[in-house]
Amino acid sequence: MYKRIAVAYNSSAEAGQALSAAISLAKAFGSELRLLTHIDELPGYTAYAAAADPALQQTLAADRQAEFEELQTKVRQAALRDGIVIQTELLEGDDVGAIVHLLYQHKIDLLVIALHRHSLYLSRLWNSVYDLADDAPCSVLGVR
Repeated sequence: MYKRIAVAYNSSAEAGQALSAAISLAKAFGSELRLLTHIDELPGYTAYAAAADPALQQTLAADRQAEFEELQTKVRQAALRDGIVIQTELLEGDDVGAIVHLLYQHKIDLLVIALHRHSLYLSRLWNSVYDLADDAPCSVLGVR
């Protein structure tokens, strides 16, 4: 049914549940699985630190990139132990736009996303979930 599945992933517990669901579905359908991790922009206050040390923003960005690459490597290794090969993508820029672009580019059939329960950013989160569901060219499964 679903030949290509993508899962939006970060270090949250909810994203771990979405990943587990995506792995189970990929096993059941014999699907390709792609892990999408969005790298948020550095917080605005880092610009003040960059005034003192212009190289600081580059260092912080490189550290953040390395952190997400390590996160994806751990997921790939864990999935391999379950017999699943995961392709990974690090996305930058507008989170919804970057994910939707990748969905089109790789002809994804199903996007699995985490639904977070209690969050201070609930309105922003639901806006992103709604935008993804509205703009995605595929089915979207929200996992709690």
